[in-house]
Amino acid sequence: MDQHTFLLACESSYIHVYAKGIKLAVYDEWSSVVIHVALDNTVVINEIKQLCRFKVLSVNPNSLHYRGEGLDLLGSSGEWKPLLLIVPLRLGLSDINPVYVQGLKTCFTFKQSLGVIGGKPNHALYFIGCVGNEAVYLDPHTTQLAGLVEDKEQEHERTLDATYHCQYASRMHILQMDPSVAVCFFCSTEEEFDVLCRLIQERLVVPEKQPLFELCNERPQQWSPMQDSAEEALGATACLSFEADRQFDDSDEDFELLG
Repeated sequence: MDQHTFLLACESSYIHVYAKGIKLAVYDEWSSVVIHVALDNTVVINEIKQLCRFKVLSVNPNSLHYRGEGLDLLGSSGEWKPLLLIVPLRLGLSDINPVYVQGLKTCFTFKQSLGVIGGKPNHALYFIGCVGNEAVYLDPHTTQLAGLVEDKEQEHERTLDATYHCQYASRMHILQMDPSVAVCFFCSTEEEFDVLCRLIQERLVVPEKQPLFELCNERPQQWSPMQDSAEEALGATACLSFEADRQFDDSDEDFELLG
């Protein structure tokens, strides 16, 4: 296996594990936001609408701990929950393919855009816009002092207030970005999501020979059903919990030793 194939395999595994974890956010009763990771470069409209209007009726945590059981079917809440949509993309092997540059720039123009998660090798960055072919970014590794600003009458309060603002804009050419990115959108209402879907279709899918990602109404047939995906996510968590419990268990009971 060459280096590029290995990196792609690692990235694919990471995204799927991350997506399974994100799916569990649906089961937090306190959460008012639906976080959806669109895999395989595909945004499924009706699936997202269903997620934003559904909730878990009940969960038995004692059963879920080991086997992912105790999950009632999803029931409609009838009320739209705000949506955070994350679309992970691989725009090249070692460098971004120039064919994707215009589409990436177009994403920044949408009202629903939250920017792009990305960076360069070994350095994560948060891209918030673009000027020409240069991407404007914030560096999450920049640390600041913590404190209360209040009415900003004191000098130290004004100093702290200044840390909430960038002194200058950092930029890099889009082609210098790492090809592994995630474009993010936020839709507080269903109407905003409908507008976003229309913009994606009209400005990202139709005019581009190689669009950043695809948009479809229904879940592709080769994908597992949505309910199975939720249970699979719970099952993955149950497996992790089981492995953690077995970590310090040196008993060979119920295991067959080979060799």
